[in-house]
Amino acid sequence: MKDKLIIFDTTLRDGEQSPGASMTRDEKVRIARALERMKVDVIEAGFPAASQGDFEAVQAVADAIKDSTVCGLARALDKDIDRAGEALKGAQSSRIHTFIATSPIHMQKKLNMQPDQVIEYAVRAVKRARQYTDNVEFSPEDAGRSEEDFLCRILEAVIDAGARTLNIPDTVGYSMPQQFGATIANLIQRIPNSDKAIFSVHCHNDLGLAVANSLAAVMNGARQVECTINGLGERAGNASLEEVVMAVRTRQDFFGCDTGLDTREIVTCSKLVSSITGFPVQPNKAIVGANAFAHESGIHQDGVLKNRETYEIMRAEDVGWTTNRMVLGKHSGRNAFKTRMAELGVDFAGEAELNDAFFRFKQLADKKHEIFDEDLQALISEQGFEAEDEHIKLVALKVCSETGEVPNATVTIRVDGKEMTGCAQGGGAVDASLKAIESLVKTGAILALYSVNNITNGTDAQGEVTVRLEHAGRIVNGSGADTDIVIASAKAYINAVNKLQSGNQRQHPQKGDV
Repeated sequence: MKDKLIIFDTTLRDGEQSPGASMTRDEKVRIARALERMKVDVIEAGFPAASQGDFEAVQAVADAIKDSTVCGLARALDKDIDRAGEALKGAQSSRIHTFIATSPIHMQKKLNMQPDQVIEYAVRAVKRARQYTDNVEFSPEDAGRSEEDFLCRILEAVIDAGARTLNIPDTVGYSMPQQFGATIANLIQRIPNSDKAIFSVHCHNDLGLAVANSLAAVMNGARQVECTINGLGERAGNASLEEVVMAVRTRQDFFGCDTGLDTREIVTCSKLVSSITGFPVQPNKAIVGANAFAHESGIHQDGVLKNRETYEIMRAEDVGWTTNRMVLGKHSGRNAFKTRMAELGVDFAGEAELNDAFFRFKQLADKKHEIFDEDLQALISEQGFEAEDEHIKLVALKVCSETGEVPNATVTIRVDGKEMTGCAQGGGAVDASLKAIESLVKTGAILALYSVNNITNGTDAQGEVTVRLEHAGRIVNGSGADTDIVIASAKAYINAVNKLQSGNQRQHPQKGDV
């Protein structure tokens, strides 16, 4: 009988800490439901003490999720733990994840505390969290650079206080796989009461080793891995859920454990997270990249046609890649649309919301012959973008681009009900369009990123554009989709401007880089 490897997904918390990747409450609930369908064991929904918005998002996820454990992060402070406990009240199964830094540099430079004080805070935090739930997790932040003797002391103490999951984070992505695996083995062996807790790992990807470090830890006794969809996360990201899960699943001859995930939901969940956050998946990304199961070499193609296993170690269908999808079109009815959206995990709040989505679907169907699942995901995401703080709207866009002439654009937008028109020239149709919009909104923001990704194949495919704006220390992502890439770009820019001017900046008292 193989051990169970617990999958702890922190896309909604650590993933959201990627610059520009903040999610609304409703978006968090959509992703949480997708994770629940995948049978993820623990969903870390956020950091309730960070802001009122984060509190409400954790609360909404806790109320919506029935089959997965919902977790809230809290520093080792009474106010943080109480806030997390309050946010998680409605959860069928809840967990409080509390942490405090344990590396010498963090204790001295950040906390200004002595080691004994850090242990005191950790024990008190675990005991207070136990007032809200029996499921308490503790993390020694920056464990990868902490002294092993001190880790043994603090972890033994928090187990005695009631912590039942011990998470060992490589907070800054500093560890090497062999070293990190040995640390896990040593902690399990040296801590007298280690048998009373599950050891977990949370690895960052600063040196590209997050998955390797996580798997090395699993080989040395860790039975929970903290990870994110698409490897989203602070700085270079976190261990990628899909890579960890499929490595363990594919190499059953090597690992003495397996997850309980429905891996057929991986690709759908990946696309949803990419669509909501505006972080496209690179084509050569393992498992979920567009090229992950593509073969161009003649030798490879010949081998796969003769026997799939010559060049494929996994079946594409096992992670959710399939060509057997229901394709909707302009003749599809409202019921077929609603049924397919439900299968994709989208539930409408009422008839008005369904009617609006169906109207958008029909508009898109008039532009392109076949509507795929990815189109539907983008359609709903765009509906969410426009619903949130949309005081600027695109009304009309006219672009002229011809050989030998400088491209120019005329754009009309509606700002709080008042229409404004502006014109600009640029190096291309997109450049001219964005400059025309900027001439009206006057944000003064720097365009830090412009990315285009096709949602499906074909010349009539929707283009999904992501823009990143930076202004006065704020970073926001904007997304837009359309069969016309210039219009998609204008939508994305306006979406980012709406976010920039909304004033709803997430406040992190401490980002929780565990």
